[in-house]
Amino acid sequence: MKKNKIIIANMKMNGSLSSNEIYLTKIKNNFNNFKNLDIGLCLPYPYLFQAKKFLINTKIRWGSQNVAKFENGPYTGEISAAMLKEFDSKYVIVGHSERSTAYCESDENIADKFEKVKKYKMTPVLCVGETLIEREAGIMERVIASQLDVIVKIYGAGIFENSIVAYEPIWAIGSDMAATPDQANKMCNYIKDFICKEHSCDFKNFNIIYGGSVNPKNAVQLFASESLNGVLIGRSSINFDEFSHICSAAENS
Repeated sequence: MKKNKIIIANMKMNGSLSSNEIYLTKIKNNFNNFKNLDIGLCLPYPYLFQAKKFLINTKIRWGSQNVAKFENGPYTGEISAAMLKEFDSKYVIVGHSERSTAYCESDENIADKFEKVKKYKMTPVLCVGETLIEREAGIMERVIASQLDVIVKIYGAGIFENSIVAYEPIWAIGSDMAATPDQANKMCNYIKDFICKEHSCDFKNFNIIYGGSVNPKNAVQLFASESLNGVLIGRSSINFDEFSHICSAAENS
């Protein structure tokens, strides 16, 4: 049975109550009847209530761009998985390089966040990827393996059931230099083999998507790859026309 394509929108630090109302209304009116897509909008924390208000009775889901590794406590400015769940969040982006670089997140911290998302029955979107220097040195597979292996060693490979891994090369983010379909295909196959074959796990619901300068032009080629289950979209997710073109390409792929 053919899987639905997954479209995760990372809207980053963008939006307002007024602009979100227009955007969410367009999303609901244009994409709710798509049959071959699973769409998730990852918004800034303050707008989760608004996403729920507009999308509650649709096929479109929502979520956040980060989560705390703690359950609760004296952690000023942090948001727990339990809090996200109260807004009926489904998706939670974990380990995005913009956060791990700016806030010095370790692989162990990211693993703990991943586990908290799973504990509250949400779907983590785990970002993994290499720098341009690492790719040019030919060690991209080793880098990805080390990022995944931390989670496997702490929580076991089975935790990847009902999860999403986003291969998002750091050199491609915001650079207009997306990975080629062949590069994305090879790395996504490597991730699948590393988690599923190397650890003898037969998952019913495990998906691998690509992120990094996804746009309407390269999306068509990316969707043609059998190894990709979808895409993680950054800048193009806040441009409704571009986002619409990408969703239409996925629906018809």
